[in-house]
Amino acid sequence: ASHSSHLLVREGVRSSLTCPLIVEGRVLGFMFRDSREPNAFTSHHVDLEVSISERLSQAVEKAWRIEQLTTANRAYMEMLAFVSHEIKNPVASLVTDARLLQQGYLGALEPGQRDKIDRMIGKGEYLLSLVQDYLDLARIDGGDLSLTRRPDVDVLADVIAPSLDLVRSDLDARHMQLELDLPTETATAECDPGLLRIVVANLLSNAVKYGDEGGLVRLRLIREPSRLEVSVWNQGPGFAPEDKSRLFQRFSRLRTRGEAKRGTGVGLYSAWRIVKLHNGRIRARSEPGAWAEFSFELPQPLDPPGG
Repeated sequence: ASHSSHLLVREGVRSSLTCPLIVEGRVLGFMFRDSREPNAFTSHHVDLEVSISERLSQAVEKAWRIEQLTTANRAYMEMLAFVSHEIKNPVASLVTDARLLQQGYLGALEPGQRDKIDRMIGKGEYLLSLVQDYLDLARIDGGDLSLTRRPDVDVLADVIAPSLDLVRSDLDARHMQLELDLPTETATAECDPGLLRIVVANLLSNAVKYGDEGGLVRLRLIREPSRLEVSVWNQGPGFAPEDKSRLFQRFSRLRTRGEAKRGTGVGLYSAWRIVKLHNGRIRARSEPGAWAEFSFELPQPLDPPGG
């Protein structure tokens, strides 16, 4: 008899039942039962133990895989944030220098030179937008996102105006018209203004990117006693009904006229996560070939934390 058997006998064990936990041919561990009564276990006990071990094996395997995926995702997000941060400053510096050249800082430009510099700025701004999307994603999915509530945020001054500033150059570049439907009086609300700016900027950027060149973009704000609603509408191809369920998924990108637009597929996902953090809801509507509208609504005041 083995040393372990001698130990069991010394402890008064007279019957034991051991069943391995196996997944795909790999032994994950063992289930062990003992009794001080001789011949305590029957074939019924064996069948029951095997059935339990099969289910437990699957549960242990699933928990292990979830832990591995969580660890890998955390490492990925940390790397994403680091790389994005290291890229952001050099690219921003290149765009600034290119703008100085565009403005004639080193002398007048020939048409061919101006065209190259314009393209350089466009690509640089795209990279900056991409980097910011990934920084937001790393912050959101990396667990660093928390809601900093302020009870009296001036939504027009602290959320809408800064968001518009971020997209005005893109609106001008695509010759798009901007129509504002905003309250004439100060509209205050309870929210996290920094996070809400990300949402509004992403919706506006989405409208500019996927809207028709020379088309209309309409931004609307509604403030009622029990809710805050912001909507962004644009003329353009919109999206097909079958694409609606994918709009707010991570890395999902809209397709228009059969072509994928250049982008990260992160902006709408980030917006969805932030609105959800505010206990709000975000919606999308479209008439394919004519227009698309994205809107979100937050309860006012916000529900209590954990509510």
